[in-house]
Amino acid sequence: MLIASLLPLLSRYSLGFDLAAGPDETVTLTIIPRKAEGAKHALGTDEARPISITASAAEIDAELARGEEGALGQLIATRKALADQLAEQRASAEAAKTSAAAKAKPAPSPAKSAAAAAPPPASTPPADAKPGEPASLW
Repeated sequence: MLIASLLPLLSRYSLGFDLAAGPDETVTLTIIPRKAEGAKHALGTDEARPISITASAAEIDAELARGEEGALGQLIATRKALADQLAEQRASAEAAKTSAAAKAKPAPSPAKSAAAAAPPPASTPPADAKPGEPASLW
């Protein structure tokens, strides 16, 4: 039942486990989320926080048997929802960054490009210019 309860986390993380015996026949089960192989982003501090359950072995087994209705199942569902929100926010931030970079590039203005493409206007000769002779600058 443990593995079935953890399937939602396994789809996103690699998991480590630690079992420790405590006083009065209690057991502490610690589930440690790690970055999954091939994951695109590093885990945030909240995502990598271990999940720890301390109870008798029978109580832990009973809680895990409740599946999604149990405390561990609800905690996993909450973490999965938060991780999905983080992924959406990362995607939105990346899209906004790309959009801002595209808007920051100066676009060629139509007036400048039209002026550059048009030939220079022909200059009119001075009124006292004689045909066949160069115009005087004086």
